[in-house]
Amino acid sequence: MERRLTAILAADVVGYSRLMGLDESGTLSALKAHRSEVADRKIAEHQGRIVKLTGDGMLAEFPSVVNAVTCAAEIQRRMCERNVDTPEERRIEFRIGVHLGDVIFEDNDIFGDGVNVAARIESVAKPGGVAVSGAVRDSVANRLDLAFEDTGEQMLKNIDRPVRIFDLILFADPYSPRTAQGRSSPKALANEGASIAVLPFNNMSGDPEQEYFSDGITEDIITDLSRIAGLMVVARNSSFAYKNKSPDIRVVGRELGVASVLEGSVRRAGDRIRITAQLIDTATGGHRWAERFDRDLTDIFELQDEVTRRIVDALKIKLQPAEETHLSGSRASNIQAHDLFLRGRELLLGSKKDREVFDQIVATLRRAIELDPGFAQPYAGLSMAHCLDFQNHWTGALDALDVASHFATEAVEKGPNDPYAHYTMAVVETWKRNLARAKAETEKALVLNPNYALAYGTRGLVDVYLGQPIAGVPYIERAIRLDPIFTQQYTHFLGSAYLVAEQYEAAASAFRERIRLAPKTDLSRAFLASSLGHLGKIDEARGVWHELMMINPRYSLADHLGRLPFQNQADLDRISTGLLLAGLPD
Repeated sequence: MERRLTAILAADVVGYSRLMGLDESGTLSALKAHRSEVADRKIAEHQGRIVKLTGDGMLAEFPSVVNAVTCAAEIQRRMCERNVDTPEERRIEFRIGVHLGDVIFEDNDIFGDGVNVAARIESVAKPGGVAVSGAVRDSVANRLDLAFEDTGEQMLKNIDRPVRIFDLILFADPYSPRTAQGRSSPKALANEGASIAVLPFNNMSGDPEQEYFSDGITEDIITDLSRIAGLMVVARNSSFAYKNKSPDIRVVGRELGVASVLEGSVRRAGDRIRITAQLIDTATGGHRWAERFDRDLTDIFELQDEVTRRIVDALKIKLQPAEETHLSGSRASNIQAHDLFLRGRELLLGSKKDREVFDQIVATLRRAIELDPGFAQPYAGLSMAHCLDFQNHWTGALDALDVASHFATEAVEKGPNDPYAHYTMAVVETWKRNLARAKAETEKALVLNPNYALAYGTRGLVDVYLGQPIAGVPYIERAIRLDPIFTQQYTHFLGSAYLVAEQYEAAASAFRERIRLAPKTDLSRAFLASSLGHLGKIDEARGVWHELMMINPRYSLADHLGRLPFQNQADLDRISTGLLLAGLPD
């Protein structure tokens, strides 16, 4: 008989009998999906083990109480998101209880007082909530950024002593999906404090050719705000999904999971610039702040700083000392060089990318460097352009990656505090298979810009390539949170993590979603076929492979894998084996 102190998580479905009475098959199907796509996945992520399943509940144990509490919180937040569009009477909600206690291990099962207490704590948890014992609260202490509400000592059924119970506060943000009045956001997560999206500023210059300038101002403001650790800022890709639209700001808030939206316009006339900006509360649609700025073009950087600081003041954010002195990153000393960088960046971020566009990017950014050799960002832009050339073979240059590395090095040297420079270096080092350096560079970028979705995604993917896939999942999920509309790339990263981690159901779910978001993808289809092969779903795997061949008849997974910087041969073999198990060509 083995005894051990362990963290026990008990969960069951609220109103299970009523739900079964309403729709037995639908309830069973939905519960199975919630378990496989949320509960099972989160428990595995946090190194837990499912001990047993009942009709409507489960029991899991964790070697770490911190992991158990974190897992419980993430399950309930994810379930809240999934239930947003489900009628209230048909929602599947869990109660979860967590206890730290002594248990007996026997035949892969656990017994004893610790298990009984966990089950009774779960029974008094709120629907959709997490209740924990005092032992759990004391053990977690301040090691997690979570808050607890003391509900006092309670007598629990068949427990001979009172147990102090704490409710975990899952949604401290007043704009979170559970607490906002009349508002439910499928994208919102808890405990983020202030959150904002900056919509593309309208070009009011009367010249369509000036569109790059208004977009550039918008992106610079996004970047400046992103450097503030106390503010969650939605990434450029998701914000720009609303370009040339007139959306209801309250809808934007729900779709992006933010409490505030900044919108405005830019008018450039000769050497003068006018910016109007207004900060809007997404819960009410009311204004928090609005102002108009008229300046000389030579004052553009000071103007951007002023706009940023006014937003920070309106959101009542307390800046750290370093943020007070240096909100902005690397900037040009030459206005024309800055203008050229904005033009080059607009081309880099555009949907059209080919040899002609590549040549335009290179010429534009090289000219910016000629005018301002100390300006870091054009070097970083050139590095990204040559990385794209390396991947797409536009010029056929055999040294494209070496050229990209040269410009990334220049960018970091000239802009050591510029997150874009460190991000481009991380991308280059990833392709060069220097994964330890790539990891370090993403971490530098994230210190400088805590809201850098691309850096979070790359950081997570590097962990996948290093053979540490579960460690990479939180970074990838954070990228999805920060860039909730542009999720297709990160969803592939997530599927890759689960495939390498041998969590094939979770991997297949992620790849199916990526295919829905990016219907022409070949690699996600290949990885989905591999996942299905491991799951024994042979017919579905072959159907997916047939789709892939219709999209790309010359596709070879072996060739594709050879270009990816996986460190461990075993991970590559695992992916190939999935196809072999389905009887598909490697």
